[in-house]
Amino acid sequence: MARLELQDISKQYPAVKANDRVSLRVAAGRIHAILGENGAGKSTLMKIIYGAVRPDSGVVRWNGQVVNIHSPAEARALGISMVYQHFSLFDTLTVAENVWLGLDRSLTLEAVTRRIDEVAHQYGLEVDARRPVHTLSVGERQRVEIIRALLTDPQLLILDEPTSVLTPQAVDKLFVTLRRLAEGGCSILYISHKLDEIRSLCHHCTVLRGGRVTGEVDPTQETNATLSRLMIGAEPAAVQRAAAHTGAVALSVRGLSLPKQEAFGTDLADVTFDVRAGEILGVAGVSGNGQQELMAALSGEDVRAPAGSIVLLGQDVSGQSARLRRQQGLHFVPEERLGRGAVPTLSLAHNTLLTRTESVSRRGWIDQSAARILAQRLIERFQVRAGGADAAAQSLSGGNLQKFIVGREIDANPRVLVVSQPTWGVDVGAASQIRAALMALRDAGTAVVVVSEELEELFELSDRLVVMAKGRLSPSMDRADATVERIGEWMSGLWGA
Repeated sequence: MARLELQDISKQYPAVKANDRVSLRVAAGRIHAILGENGAGKSTLMKIIYGAVRPDSGVVRWNGQVVNIHSPAEARALGISMVYQHFSLFDTLTVAENVWLGLDRSLTLEAVTRRIDEVAHQYGLEVDARRPVHTLSVGERQRVEIIRALLTDPQLLILDEPTSVLTPQAVDKLFVTLRRLAEGGCSILYISHKLDEIRSLCHHCTVLRGGRVTGEVDPTQETNATLSRLMIGAEPAAVQRAAAHTGAVALSVRGLSLPKQEAFGTDLADVTFDVRAGEILGVAGVSGNGQQELMAALSGEDVRAPAGSIVLLGQDVSGQSARLRRQQGLHFVPEERLGRGAVPTLSLAHNTLLTRTESVSRRGWIDQSAARILAQRLIERFQVRAGGADAAAQSLSGGNLQKFIVGREIDANPRVLVVSQPTWGVDVGAASQIRAALMALRDAGTAVVVVSEELEELFELSDRLVVMAKGRLSPSMDRADATVERIGEWMSGLWGA
């Protein structure tokens, strides 16, 4: 008997049919992958299982019984837990308080705090249960979501891109945890665009394309190439790397030291680096080691940098706002898509106005038509699946919204681009497209800084690499001299040993 069975599940939204008569079976104690490109209907299907979305038609069976799951609370009562790709945490509450909300009310907050500490240590997902969520990096927030799900002792665990901002070491530890859960009888539905993960972890794989099931395979018998063809109909194009032709220093950071603004933040200590026109500098490191603070200082969100510590195209911009830095050619892509990269409830056209001012007159009047034209150009250029320029940002899948946000900044032809986690949660085809666009920007003479926790991505893109650890920045190394082992050592701050 299957733990979960879906039969002919369909869901229609105004602009798209997200699921079209989808059927699948998940056996007890099995790790079952759901594979598909961005917008294929994966997240909608998981939300239906979890009770967050109601299907238009179809049948859901749980342990052989037909069920109608009306809410996540009902799903949790059945034994279903889910870790969303976009997090569902209250920023003003602590980690422990967020986890406590979804647990048995007979437990005290102190007991929940102790349990979080135990599970976090046991599974290598270290996070301080007493920290407010708004002080956490994206990677740390993802750990909180995973811990919260594990604390419910689920019979079915749904994971939507769980490793998108975890380090390789943390991924290995998570896989040990998931295999242990499966051995104990827990079923796992696993969504990931990382084909190596699916092949090494999962027992079975259902492939979705355009909202329909297009294949059922044993991933251990497939290659990355065959899985790519099943998912997107082709193998992703390899990033073409030409020799770098560097120009003058475009961004120079000298002795940047900043005390943390948040109680649980990270102090920046004597950060120094240069980026030249026509090169990509990759910044590696475990989430929460000062990357957020450095990005805020570079983008102009934090204007406390000492005079002379940040020089853009020969001009000291240390105390300048993000708007003034954009006017001088520095654009920025934050790691958080919804809330910082885009306003969820605003249309894509209106979201262009966050960083692009060509649709705004000198007197502050917005040319709505020009904003729509710009949004439509971005949709077409970066192959964003959306219901047009007037579609709300929150209506897009995570990967498609990422393509839109990254595309918005690339399309501005910046002199310097600072981008954090550029391919977080996007499929292999979209990741290839974004990386190719970044490489083309570099070849056109832009200086690019890429902060990423995916070492494979950094090795593919970077001309030089640095590592961030405990608020300090390592010396740079040429890409040809970098190894995973060396980067791993430097992530612990051991470059001076």
